[in-house]
Amino acid sequence: MSDTLEQAAAQLNEKLDGGFDGSAKFDISGLGAIVLDASGARVSDEEAEVTMTADAETFQEILSGELNPTAAFMGGKLTIDGDMGVAMKLAQVLA
Repeated sequence: MSDTLEQAAAQLNEKLDGGFDGSAKFDISGLGAIVLDASGARVSDEEAEVTMTADAETFQEILSGELNPTAAFMGGKLTIDGDMGVAMKLAQVLA
């Protein structure tokens, strides 16, 4: 299990603060996956309502707030597979 993923999950938990009621997965190319749901964020590869795939650099930019998830998607840096409504809800929570 990657320390990078564990740190990212901890950061996401701080941002979520119980405010996300869907299920989403960040699939970070070459590192693994983080699942977010009402229980919080954790390193896992479980099924989710939406899967967002990005490289590690793009994921870090989204996590740090440097890159808006919607802009990443529109720019082709983030792919979304599944429920777009859940992805949009998550983007609002992370903003």
